Amino acid sequence: MHARTIDALALDNYQRAARVVLANHLVTRAYPDRIALPLIRRWATELREDLAELFGYRLEVTETTARVFPVVDRLDAGRPARTAAERVFDRRRYAYLALALAALGRAGDQITLSELADQVAAYANRVEGLELATDRAADRDAFVDAVGWLTVRGALGLADGDAGGWASDPEAGEALYDIDRPVVFALFRPPRALQHLHGVRGLLTEEPMVGGVSAHATTTAEIARRVRRALVEQPVVYAEDLAPEERPVLAQERIVAEVELFTGLRAERRAEGVALIDTSGRLSDVRFPGTGTLAQVALLLAGEIADRVLDIDHPLPRRHAGPDTDAALADQLDEAIPESTLFVPLAEPRSPDPSAPEPDSATDAAEQTDRSVATGYPLIDRAWLYETVQALADRYGTTFAAQWQADVPRLTTEVVALLERLRLIRMVEDGLLVLPALARYRGAVVTVRTKRAAELFVTAADTYGPGGTGTEGN
Repeated sequence: MHARTIDALALDNYQRAARVVLANHLVTRAYPDRIALPLIRRWATELREDLAELFGYRLEVTETTARVFPVVDRLDAGRPARTAAERVFDRRRYAYLALALAALGRAGDQITLSELADQVAAYANRVEGLELATDRAADRDAFVDAVGWLTVRGALGLADGDAGGWASDPEAGEALYDIDRPVVFALFRPPRALQHLHGVRGLLTEEPMVGGVSAHATTTAEIARRVRRALVEQPVVYAEDLAPEERPVLAQERIVAEVELFTGLRAERRAEGVALIDTSGRLSDVRFPGTGTLAQVALLLAGEIADRVLDIDHPLPRRHAGPDTDAALADQLDEAIPESTLFVPLAEPRSPDPSAPEPDSATDAAEQTDRSVATGYPLIDRAWLYETVQALADRYGTTFAAQWQADVPRLTTEVVALLERLRLIRMVEDGLLVLPALARYRGAVVTVRTKRAAELFVTAADTYGPGGTGTEGN
């Protein structure tokens, strides 16, 4: 591991490069910023070897791009593509993005927005249930969002015109883009041909079989890599969510220390699991605590939940959460994949659900999980949740963004989704389970700044809204 031999004065620089490359699997001259690619190129050899040794990842670095090819152990719905306005991509935007990449791969050095739209529309007509009608504003907006995603990452560079003008009126507006072909080719590099797969599970970790037994599962080094991957890919790694052979590895000081040394992050250990704390903000895709109504209300709600759990006069029922599998998400995605796109002669056999235990070991795995969390997690009912968020809105509502003041039910949904994404809670059918990592936000101090009556202008320091203390997690 090269991080052990790097001079102490240069180690911080190397760790910054490691965090950038882990947080952004594609780095270009413009994305995520102009200093990222030179930083990674400076440490390309060391990063390439450490990523392969620690995580099993492959790193390709060229003059214009750095591309990490990760090993995916599980599906993750927590990091979707987003528009410039931070709206989550829907299925139509994802489809336009994929078709735009296909069109750009066959284009020259430049292309107009209308030409690209015509090519994507032609491809879309060949996909059942998909259409790009440039005379429909909703389709144009979705297409421009996909083009904007490519522009931010440097695949396209605006040479002239305005995409917004075309979206408003395609007859009057136009935009011309330069195409960065190396970035286009680096963006879409699936590990397997998608036309050969029956479902998304085929994109997960490939487990070669030796004598009917998974070769990876019997390799100590590969088990350690799976645990390290979990540490850098998940906000919190709970022991009960790992496979039985992975749980002892998570408890090993050496494994966690290696990830700390490589990333420069600090590990917070609890009996239930481990979380890497990112105070730099260079690895986390979500800053929490953070600014904005959602993050602030989430912190307030976390404090209220912690107080409710600690209320000895009104003890909460407890329930075992069970392993956090992605089987439901995989089934939802597979339902959206048309079988007509499958190239049957070269199709691979259907991949089994990797989260499902083997028939002979299902009972043993369940017993081990039950022993790991014998008492279960506190269960809070939905009625209390809605009442609490409404009470927070009544108390602090004047400091919320206007859109949330008028829609408390949606605010509740978004805040709960944020806490679940951070793995602080888990939603179940009749409420939410309070996960152990939420305890780190108990006792948050809230202050509300109010504007004095005689004050005409508000300085940057007088930002409105509830705030709290805490440490950012990845």
